[in-house]
Amino acid sequence: MNALSALSARSSRPAPAQSPAAEPERQELKGSACPGTAQAQRLGPCDPQQKMQVSVLLNRTSDYRMPEGPFQAVSREEMAKHGASPAQMQDVKQFAKQFGLSVASLDPKTRTVKLEGNASSFNKAFGVQLNQYKDAAGQTFRAYEGKLKMPGALAGQVEGVFGLSNKPIAKQQSIISPATKGGGYSPVDVAKMYNFPKGTDGTGQTIGIIELGGGYKDADLQQYFKSLGVKAPNVKAVSVDGAQNAPTGTANGPDGEVDLDIEVVGAVAPGANVVVYFAPNTDQGFIDAINQAAHDTENKPNALSISWGAPEKEWTADGMTSMSNAIKDAAAMGVNVFAASGDNGSKDREKDGQNHADFPAAAPYSIGTGGTRIKTSNGQITSETTWNDGFMGGAGGGGVSDVFPEPQWQKDGAKVPTPATAGGGRGVPDVAGNASPFSGYNVLVDGQSMSIGGTSAVAPLYAALAARLGQGLGAPLGFLAPALYTPDVAKTFNDITTGNNGAFKAGPGWDAATGLGSPDGEKLLGALKQLHQSVT
Repeated sequence: MNALSALSARSSRPAPAQSPAAEPERQELKGSACPGTAQAQRLGPCDPQQKMQVSVLLNRTSDYRMPEGPFQAVSREEMAKHGASPAQMQDVKQFAKQFGLSVASLDPKTRTVKLEGNASSFNKAFGVQLNQYKDAAGQTFRAYEGKLKMPGALAGQVEGVFGLSNKPIAKQQSIISPATKGGGYSPVDVAKMYNFPKGTDGTGQTIGIIELGGGYKDADLQQYFKSLGVKAPNVKAVSVDGAQNAPTGTANGPDGEVDLDIEVVGAVAPGANVVVYFAPNTDQGFIDAINQAAHDTENKPNALSISWGAPEKEWTADGMTSMSNAIKDAAAMGVNVFAASGDNGSKDREKDGQNHADFPAAAPYSIGTGGTRIKTSNGQITSETTWNDGFMGGAGGGGVSDVFPEPQWQKDGAKVPTPATAGGGRGVPDVAGNASPFSGYNVLVDGQSMSIGGTSAVAPLYAALAARLGQGLGAPLGFLAPALYTPDVAKTFNDITTGNNGAFKAGPGWDAATGLGSPDGEKLLGALKQLHQSVT
């Protein structure tokens, strides 16, 4: 065979088979197991072509220094320097390309990369099988079993991955009054009863509200504030992960939560700007909303109100970690996050016989808002007790976290009960206010007047108070919680000493039923002014 024949023969032979690309080494992502799948019926695999968007939260490349005292804050510009690095972003891009995913957005300051693709690609990317499930209530959702498995370069760089599961995570913390329609109080009256600082209306401040469903109608807001003789505040809706202001037209649904929050904030602090961040009711939407609001350089909220939550045991470990970190970032930037402590007493809806704290109120850098019931005469509070109306009327949430340790300011200024777990200890709530639906807040929802209670009314009440305190102080508040527990500030609260929320009794000083108590706004502002003078 001549050289040409030999070459031709070699050319006609089939090429040797290529070795398949080696599966990248994988590492389990700690805390990424989905709760709730064991109690649900698995219906089968998700459609492989189902389109999804997933948020990948990266670890910080460098940590910031948390302000040590009150009235201090890290600027949003400085915080952005401690986000994700270009190298991390590039690693995620390579990861996405490897598994046929596309990068929808990159946000280094919130350390978030949003990836898009189909279910089949995400199964391969994270080493799981996405399935459809149906819970006991008949609600279907997407989730997976086991833990996520991170490949190659991303192992050790990722804080959490959210969006693979779309299981609804939170419930609104509000209860429509079973009493006669309109039997409660206007938010303006409640603010007067709590002696909110005179000569303040929140001017110069911005209050953010996180909502996970429903919406508001401008006509309702205009009519409501006109009925109170209060100038309607400037209200702006902001979309998170595609969610919109979408009123359902059903007053006893999420619209009631949205209108309650806006109407309490707007009635109590009409001079403040109000920004409502609408997000999907998933851990992805919830976390993205807090991150987006905290880092919002356009609207720059000074306080956030959160009236949605769930018992700690219903969250993924990484979901709680990432949300807690987002709340800590907000606090560091001087954005106080007021979170409702729940409406179902010390057991927080769970039926295992154990006590449970509600999250995100249990996050260490949240300011958890608990509930009281007031009785009045001639516009004055004559008695105030722990909110506990039993089966029909709910009870204020509170207790001790099983997940988060006791923060230093509680060690210094509270006697928190012994936690049930070695890693727990954070006491909830921090503060309290009128929450019983029998002494609820008169609002207008989808054209219908009603009275609504719940700790979800207390979160916006305190957010509005923070706006008025910031205006009255004439200086940034910084993260308020450590200041609230100092002796001279703590004694300005109305100490609630009677009643219980189930397992926890009210008593002198801080307690796991009503925290430090309900506010006296004038005294609180005066104490903060004195503290401000002593530290500046």
